[in-house]
Amino acid sequence: MIKTLTRLAATCATLALLGGAAMADVTLKLGHLANEENIWHKAALKFGEEVQKLSDGRVKVQVYPNESLGKEMDLINGMQLGTADMTITGESLQNWAPKASLLALPYGYRSLEHMDKVASGDIGKQIEAEIIEKAGVRPLTYFARGPRNLSANKEIKTPDELKGFKLRVPNVPIFVAAWQAMGANPTPMAFSEVFTSLQNGTINGQENPLALFKSGGFYEVQKVINKTEHVRSWIYLVISERTWNKLSDADKAAVTEAAKRTQAYERELFLADEAALVKDLEGRGVKFVEVDKAAFAAKARDAVLNAVPASIRPLAEQIFSSN
Repeated sequence: MIKTLTRLAATCATLALLGGAAMADVTLKLGHLANEENIWHKAALKFGEEVQKLSDGRVKVQVYPNESLGKEMDLINGMQLGTADMTITGESLQNWAPKASLLALPYGYRSLEHMDKVASGDIGKQIEAEIIEKAGVRPLTYFARGPRNLSANKEIKTPDELKGFKLRVPNVPIFVAAWQAMGANPTPMAFSEVFTSLQNGTINGQENPLALFKSGGFYEVQKVINKTEHVRSWIYLVISERTWNKLSDADKAAVTEAAKRTQAYERELFLADEAALVKDLEGRGVKFVEVDKAAFAAKARDAVLNAVPASIRPLAEQIFSSN
């Protein structure tokens, strides 16, 4: 009888310890590249608030902006090794998961609604599955990014007006191929060199989302934004798969729900921010010009598809042909 009671007490003690371990407090370190004013940072803080509330305080999130926890690629490597927990990342994941290159497919997404449909649908699920399997990080939700537009000191409404036009592009092969097909002379260049190159006429224009056009001060040397909207893309809030697997089922549910709420919050900020950027830039003398987007897209399509790795070209074709 005494032995039975002793074994029972030991079992209860063991279960108590296991239960305590399962519900132990967790602190997630979330590093990203944006500054404190950026909507991604505000969304990261919102995510932390929601996680703490939904987990009854068991899960806390420490947010590190301005690459203070490391640069994007360093963070991804750290998450794979288990030394970092979370970040905000997108097409950089194609270094491990080729399908992540589809996040920023020139003229693949005709509108924000079309992009949402792809990102949250079957193709989006395929991209996420490959990221989990090959990159070792798990997308929790995604944020829309501002469309890239062509800035210049003249109106450019059709591809025919791009002949001889030298513009800066990031060192992304698919971007170079698209602009060459549209008739321009794309020149890969570091972002830090763009302002001076525009100022001295080394290049005639550049292409970026409005937020970067403003933060780069390009409105001082470029007064026309041609609304090509040639790249719409999204970016993921991701968690290390190692970290994810250590969470209890209850905490996984809390993290998942917090991410869902954060996406809705970030989208409100994003739409308001885009409208505010237009108003701000117009106040600085910048003119916004509507262009023949269908003509640009038609010129770019084949070049974009040919620049996509053959293994994922069928998916890219699906995106172009989807409604």
